[in-house]
Amino acid sequence: MIKNLFALFLAFNCTFLYAQTVKTDVLVIGNDPGAVSASVQCARSKVKTIWVFEKLAINTTSTPTATYTIENGRNIPSGIWGEFRKLVQQSYYKKPGHDTSQYAALTFEADTAIAVLQKMTDTLKNLSLYKQTTFINIKKDNDYWAVSVRQNEKIITIKTRVVIDATTDGAIALKAGAKFDTAFKNANPNAYRTAIATGSVLPGIENSNITYPPYPFYSIPMNAILLRDLENLLVIDKALPPGDNIQSLPAQLELGQGAGTIAAYCAFFKTTTQNLKVRIIQGELLDYKGYILPFTDINPKDVNWRAIQQVSATGLLNGKLQQTTAPAQFVFMPDSAVLTDEIKPIFSEIYTRAFLWFNNEKPGKMFTIGNTLSFISDYTLTDPQLLQKNIQKAWKSQYKFNTDFDLKQPITRREFAVLANRFLNPFARTIDLNGRLVN
Repeated sequence: MIKNLFALFLAFNCTFLYAQTVKTDVLVIGNDPGAVSASVQCARSKVKTIWVFEKLAINTTSTPTATYTIENGRNIPSGIWGEFRKLVQQSYYKKPGHDTSQYAALTFEADTAIAVLQKMTDTLKNLSLYKQTTFINIKKDNDYWAVSVRQNEKIITIKTRVVIDATTDGAIALKAGAKFDTAFKNANPNAYRTAIATGSVLPGIENSNITYPPYPFYSIPMNAILLRDLENLLVIDKALPPGDNIQSLPAQLELGQGAGTIAAYCAFFKTTTQNLKVRIIQGELLDYKGYILPFTDINPKDVNWRAIQQVSATGLLNGKLQQTTAPAQFVFMPDSAVLTDEIKPIFSEIYTRAFLWFNNEKPGKMFTIGNTLSFISDYTLTDPQLLQKNIQKAWKSQYKFNTDFDLKQPITRREFAVLANRFLNPFARTIDLNGRLVN
């Protein structure tokens, strides 16, 4: 009898020693670059994050000495993809045979890329790495997910508000009961307004029904990584077209950053993916130089980059495809004139009194500086003379515009984006996950 009780005591203590429960804000599971990107963004957004993985790999078929060349995304250094690209270039800066110029194709060995990704996770205060750890199970536990993992011989239950599934086959989401839609299926015309990742030449989207940005450029809307009937469970790879193609690396890193931003939002505000505020999330992405639209002629170092991204995300100004050069470019054309017919529909959608202003002012084919100030004055109820005086004074000193201030001159797209962003703030208008304005 005593012997049996002693054996039971030992068994109880062994179980206690090899099982534990930890709590975090966000849990990321996966072995690929998307998992790194999501983990890094969550940590930088100041929420406690655990990254569970077996072994980091650049893709499922890579070997340490494999060499890859990424052609796409060279003109769109968005967020963490741009950071990764820069760090890889620095690794090869003095190595013969490597072109490390700003817009060159990116060539690297797999082990170098992995070392760069690992470096990006170093010294992040809010990130804990669970290496050589495998997924076992997932289930809902009130407002949290309870995820079981195995690390060596130890079973760990991780309670987390948000889970990001960065596995290639969506194994975690499938175990939770997810039903997947085909990637990029049923894209609506306003989907780009909710973009959390964007770029060029994503393998597998050639026959998609995305119309803007035009192929070969793309944007991935928030809805793509959300799951029906499962709150606070996000996917990365399953939101991308199928296939383990290394050319999808920029999209993986960008989408991982987008997923991390959404997860951090839900964790920070203690809410769910049913209550996302699109513009707040996109604003956080912009803080970390993540693109919403893939303009190749407006670099993040441009002083007006954010204003242009925000105003264009509302649809007020659209980019255009240029295929006269290789590779193709998606350009904002900052020095071109603003056309009245381009901005009138969106002005009328966003601002309730806009149709009255257009009926009264009857602007010409090209929108002028005077038209812009008149609309701002009407919307903000600012004295026209005072507004003109203040903007004229700040035209070159504050806004750094190169043209002369002349009310009769057509306003450039750069000037319009900056003034609209500053005084009208269309980006602040609430939109839903379909990109539609919420009144």
